Amino acid sequence: MNNPISKEQHLALGFAAAWNRVERRLDHSLGAIRGISLAEYRLLRALGDAPNSQASRVDLAEAIGLTPSGVTRALRPMEKLGIVSTVRSKRDARLAIAALTPAGRDLLSDTSGVVDDAMKTMARRLPDDAPGFAELLEFLDNIGR
Repeated sequence: MNNPISKEQHLALGFAAAWNRVERRLDHSLGAIRGISLAEYRLLRALGDAPNSQASRVDLAEAIGLTPSGVTRALRPMEKLGIVSTVRSKRDARLAIAALTPAGRDLLSDTSGVVDDAMKTMARRLPDDAPGFAELLEFLDNIGR
């Protein structure tokens, strides 16, 4: 059966394939240089962007697209390494807040440079007439909204 692919399907599959390649490249770079995965970097980045570098697991889950229990599982080894700590909420003792430690802030700074370098290398492959970064970021931010 010959079922032609629509341009919308092609776009969806193209995004998925591109993300797969970006994820593999960043996982490799981050793992080889600083020993963390892209998923861990995304958690560090979300914490670093949060007020006072602290956030609930629910807020982190929403920021990176995991479940709160998935965030909890991902944070455990990071706590053991001393890059994240758990702080109890002053308003609700049942609420655990994840916080970047000083070592976590240093790691975030180092790994941000690794991500920048890897993405600059990939961006060099863009054709000269490709949209600028600002336009591309705006497009990506608006997908799915």
